Amino acid sequence: MKVPTPKELKAILDEYVVGHDEVKKILSVAVHNHYRRLESSFAQEKNDEFKDVEIEKSNILMIGPTGTGKTMLAKTLAKILGVPFAIGDATVLTQAGYVGEDVENLVRYLYQNAGEDVGLTECGIIYIDEIDKIASKTDNVSITRDVSGEGVQQALLKIIEGTTCRIPPKGGRKHPDQEYIEIDTRNILFICGGAFVGLDKIAEERAGKRAIGFGGEEKAKETADIRPEDLVKFGLIPEFTGRLPIITVMKELSEDELVQVLTKPKNSIVKQYRKLLKMDGVNLEFEEGALRELAKSAIKRKTGARGLRAEMEKLMTDVMYEAPGNPKLKKVSVTAKMIKEKLLA
Repeated sequence: MKVPTPKELKAILDEYVVGHDEVKKILSVAVHNHYRRLESSFAQEKNDEFKDVEIEKSNILMIGPTGTGKTMLAKTLAKILGVPFAIGDATVLTQAGYVGEDVENLVRYLYQNAGEDVGLTECGIIYIDEIDKIASKTDNVSITRDVSGEGVQQALLKIIEGTTCRIPPKGGRKHPDQEYIEIDTRNILFICGGAFVGLDKIAEERAGKRAIGFGGEEKAKETADIRPEDLVKFGLIPEFTGRLPIITVMKELSEDELVQVLTKPKNSIVKQYRKLLKMDGVNLEFEEGALRELAKSAIKRKTGARGLRAEMEKLMTDVMYEAPGNPKLKKVSVTAKMIKEKLLA
């Protein structure tokens, strides 16, 4: 495949994800470099002066509150590149031998989403959400680290840095007599995401500055200065943080940005509802005040962009119930008053 340039990647991300310009730039460069790395490993020139130079894989850690778009960014990157994508939740993962999901299941999901094509699987992207939940729950990590959390980190470490996973071809639990599919994870790009509540305070204490939180508007650059030692103090093992060299910090979306989330992206929620109603001959319009009420509600509930869909579903239920098959209904205008009445109901 032809790998898009970082500028091309960011331009497409801009069409789907609002805000986070610096984060999108960092991700675009990282993903471009990763897939160029794969190209270089497949096509080495005989006289290449760098033929003995091995480019290491740079997995990514995305830090930010819920609803800021971490999952959407990872999913959109996979879509742009045309590579298989899988999502896993760190909170349900366990180390081998315990009840729960084996970390190798992440690779099995990717294999299934790749149409059970081993080659495609080995150049896919895996996004692991809530990675902060497998960290120690205390500052004194050397004495009281959460053992099961460290076990999961150790198990993930092997897959993230590169190993051969043996997964059952039809899913289910492993047993000694079955045949396995072997997947090499060295070229799979891993993107991990989490809220990391309290990490900002650790970073600010290290820097000797007042903690203001990832959602703070002022001094945004200061809060984004997260270092590996901060993650270790939070409860991630040093080896694990070492396999996530690219760190991005995403702040909470502002009211203006949430209004843009509703209307600007190609697959925005408003556009989706307008398309649905247009199929029934109904024109849907939103007043500016209505969009701002939805944004304010998401901020108040601290649900970010993710909460906008839930708010919209609640708002649009009656309209979507009445519109189909109603020839008299030609236009629906949503006002700020309607939003307030519905969301307070």
